[in-house]
Amino acid sequence: MQFGLSEEQVLLQDNVNRFLKDNVSLETVRKYAEGGSDKEIWQGLAELGIPALLIPEDQGGLGMTPMDAAITAEAIGYHVAPTPFLGSAIMGPVALSKSSGDYSELLGQIIEGKTRIGIAFGESVGNRNDARVSVEKGKMNGKSIFAFDSDANHYLVADKTKNLYLVDAQASGLEKKELTTIDKTRKTVELIYNGVDAQLLTSDSTVYDETLDIGRVMLAADTLGAAQNMIDQSVAYAMQREQFNRVIASFQAVKHMCAQMTSDLEPCRSMVWFASHALSELPDESRVTACHTKAHLAEVGKAVSKTATEVHGGMGFTDLLGLHYWFKRIGANRQWLGAPELIREEAAKLEGLVA
Repeated sequence: MQFGLSEEQVLLQDNVNRFLKDNVSLETVRKYAEGGSDKEIWQGLAELGIPALLIPEDQGGLGMTPMDAAITAEAIGYHVAPTPFLGSAIMGPVALSKSSGDYSELLGQIIEGKTRIGIAFGESVGNRNDARVSVEKGKMNGKSIFAFDSDANHYLVADKTKNLYLVDAQASGLEKKELTTIDKTRKTVELIYNGVDAQLLTSDSTVYDETLDIGRVMLAADTLGAAQNMIDQSVAYAMQREQFNRVIASFQAVKHMCAQMTSDLEPCRSMVWFASHALSELPDESRVTACHTKAHLAEVGKAVSKTATEVHGGMGFTDLLGLHYWFKRIGANRQWLGAPELIREEAAKLEGLVA
């Protein structure tokens, strides 16, 4: 089997990268981190059809594959673009389109970029002792920790039993506490439910699993893109930074650092592509593959971000180059939807290696 990108996927990759290069500069990222808006960026991506990628054609979407979504996620990670991509183009649309109800109107608003979906899966992938989500007679109580893509119109909420609910962001009894995390390119909140109206989307655990799996693979793709950018920045910096009347790229130690980062990261691209392929074509392997891909990219991304910062020396710790935005994005991706230790244990259970 020849495993590579089709002409259409290369075109998609080029178009998304071109848009992000033109519209998401380092200064744009800085402004967002300081409290700015991502509305223009997301509207531009909506005009490219990004929120419609995974929505079936019979529901008004493009009906494209997880592979197409992964290509887009990698580009977004490369540019550390502040967008609600994971919630509003991936997990939200997947859950809504696979649920039994008619959500065509809501999906249409998502496609147009007018409605955003935040993700509150903290209860189902690990939570604090005081964080519990319970629903009785349509009323939700409890807490969701680290709800991301939180500047949303609706929240997709999962409980411990893998039920999925839709909660209006303006619902009575819903309290939102903005959280300060290391990643300033995406917003995160703690949701507190006090008798909030919650619409049950589905109690089918398969829908939950598919939504979680594709979210994990997209986070891995985002990390892949961010880590690739850090390597590219490191090589460019080493080619122009001089010490002892020589560019530091001529020093063997620096060459080894750049080569090690590249050799560690390059196989990860194939891993992300295969995991994306498995989501749609190999359902028996998709869950385990998603776990391993998310965990492995978290570890490789951490190593690359550390080494890339070292290549830059003291400049890597300043805001002048903005390298920390990529470093911190990789760090946040590592924890979202399950840290490596947790999802490796999950994979081991799926493979029957542990009880």
